[in-house]
Amino acid sequence: MDISKLNFDQNGLIPAIVQDLTGEVLMLAYMNRESLEKSLETGYTWFYSRSRQKLWNKGETSGNLQKIFRIVADCDYDSLLITIEQLGTGACHEGDRSCFHKESVQIEQPPKINSAILQQLYQIVKGRKENPKEGSYTNYLFEKGIDKILKKVGEETAEVIIGAKNAGNDELIYEVSDLLYHLIVLLVEKGVTLEQIWDELDSRR
Repeated sequence: MDISKLNFDQNGLIPAIVQDLTGEVLMLAYMNRESLEKSLETGYTWFYSRSRQKLWNKGETSGNLQKIFRIVADCDYDSLLITIEQLGTGACHEGDRSCFHKESVQIEQPPKINSAILQQLYQIVKGRKENPKEGSYTNYLFEKGIDKILKKVGEETAEVIIGAKNAGNDELIYEVSDLLYHLIVLLVEKGVTLEQIWDELDSRR
């Protein structure tokens, strides 16, 4: 990225919109030239705090780091869109995944969830493994270990077969959803990413 092309404002700042790999917007922050350079150098997001007037590494104290995949400027070079993998529980200091969780106005019914839900679910499951939550079924599986996870994958696979043999598709849809969830738990446990699965599937076309 040619930083000299960017149009920083009169305070030397440029707004940075942060989204995860699914496209969900997580937060809006500001960068100056130094924080952008540190972001490019380290591969993790650094911003400039207007209230504290200093640089800050997102997640440095909380562990909710943001691993950068892509930074792109808009057509006027006066704002940035940063695509990241959100590590830990989420981007918001209040504990939510996204900072955008307050009052909202719904103008039109949004489209139904698409395949991006798999990436979102993967990030949630990964977050549970890295930051256990008491009473979480996901953490129960991780605590019991690989044998328990594999047993559940086997059970859910059998239930998918049974659901497919029965009349109607409601049971099949339910059981496939269970299987996908447990498969994602297995992938996280083994350290396999969805991108590796996508690459393997792409190689088979």
